[in-house]
Amino acid sequence: MNIETRKIQQTGGSTYIVSLPKKWAEGAGIKTGSQVTLLPRSDGSLTIAPMDSETPAQKKNVIDVSGHTGDELIRTLIAAYLSGSDLIELRANRIQAEQKKTIRNVCYKLIGPEIIEETAKTVLIQDLLNPNEVSIKKSVRRIFLISNSMLKDAIQALKTQDDDLAIDVVERDDEVDRLFLLISKQFRSVLRGKRVPDASETTIDEYHDLRLAASSLERIADHAAKIAAIVPTLEIQIPAETMDLIEASTEASSKMVEDAIEALYTQNTGLANMVISRADDTKVKINALDASLLTLESPESIVALGTVADSLDRIGDYGSNIAELAINLSMALIQNK
Repeated sequence: MNIETRKIQQTGGSTYIVSLPKKWAEGAGIKTGSQVTLLPRSDGSLTIAPMDSETPAQKKNVIDVSGHTGDELIRTLIAAYLSGSDLIELRANRIQAEQKKTIRNVCYKLIGPEIIEETAKTVLIQDLLNPNEVSIKKSVRRIFLISNSMLKDAIQALKTQDDDLAIDVVERDDEVDRLFLLISKQFRSVLRGKRVPDASETTIDEYHDLRLAASSLERIADHAAKIAAIVPTLEIQIPAETMDLIEASTEASSKMVEDAIEALYTQNTGLANMVISRADDTKVKINALDASLLTLESPESIVALGTVADSLDRIGDYGSNIAELAINLSMALIQNK
């Protein structure tokens, strides 16, 4: 796309006017009397978009799923979802029962898509979500709250050997995945120049760093689920001394993540630097935990709890990553002022 320039003119002594590129206007269906929306952005730019008097045409993606099964079909459906399609039509000479089961499961794990029509040869999926109702800032905050509670409950399940609580933690990971994919979809929309929630006060830098933070939080939820999955496999009661070290390591890592998120939302570089400086202390706690595991008599328990220690170590690392995003974002926002 070639960048065009226009000269600003003044009319009536107080109104500035600028002409629109003819080719763009014709492609957008703009003619004399048409209305457009003007969206000021926090970085000083102004987005101009046609304002449709009628319901805009829905974007439809037609996909041949012949021979697509299992993970391949799942990846295809998620890719179509992330592309921002309003309608996804799946076709084949015959869509097998196992394929339809996979399609239903994927729709259940995504926010918005619903099956609205189904035949032997086609499945039509419509995205019913109104993107203007969902804020990326609220979605990332929601992921943090869920992943944080998952970690705390996973450690509690480990301590009390509560299999039911452990299962609940694992199942909550689906909600995190749903939110993360929604955020990824929104970010792609931003890159395509579409209007999204918070567009007037959220810069592209913020969208970018919030998307990266969401990725770290999604991985934290995965590690919480990983810890919870270990609970049913333990054959011994964890010694009190070892459990104390696990809880101390968890507190250190989760506090890093909590403060990093706060720093990201408030652009508090001082707090972000404090998070990063605490990384070494957290590592000390993890190393003490690793050393204590070697005193256990069961090799299987050493391996299982070693996985717990590794997950807690990685969670602390993700906290540092988010803190670095907070520092980077703070600098970017200063430059945009």
